[in-house]
Amino acid sequence: MATKTENNTATDKKLAVGNATVNENEMKNSSLHKFFVDSLKDIYFAENAIIDALEKMQEAATTEELKDAFEDHQLQTKKHVSRLEKVFKLIDEKPEKKECEAIKGLIKEAEEIIKSTQEGSMTRDAALIIAAQKVEHYEIATYGGLAQLAITMGHDKAADLLERTLQEEEDTDFNLTEIAETSINFDAEQES
Repeated sequence: MATKTENNTATDKKLAVGNATVNENEMKNSSLHKFFVDSLKDIYFAENAIIDALEKMQEAATTEELKDAFEDHQLQTKKHVSRLEKVFKLIDEKPEKKECEAIKGLIKEAEEIIKSTQEGSMTRDAALIIAAQKVEHYEIATYGGLAQLAITMGHDKAADLLERTLQEEEDTDFNLTEIAETSINFDAEQES
């Protein structure tokens, strides 16, 4: 747990991180902090891109259940963007986007699925679920790693926010699996 302690000068703040005490300015200049901020910018770009992609996936989905799941996740993703902005503020950084090639590739793959599957088919829904879960797994890996880095660097409030988002991403992944397993995959298998 990080706690701030004041030295004699306002510019010489120390952070207690684990068993070590680190100068706050040194931490901001550390390569780990820079990587952490860079990764936040990456997922900030990704979450904003996912909002648009989810709208397209919702429109392309066949079943109301999947349409509703994509709509719910889009609303949740907007909350994730807002939460990331709070994380940036907590670590005294400006929210900025850094183009995320990984998410761009996953979104492109989802768009290809829409083009290559028959409109109104369960096969399209099954494929859209897989595409959405690939995005979820990227987010789960990212938020899990970021939360651990935040803990390591003593950004406890930021870690709590990141862990909350991580849990929501894991829940969404589970819900998508439930939708696939209860009917869509079986119905898709019956299509010719």
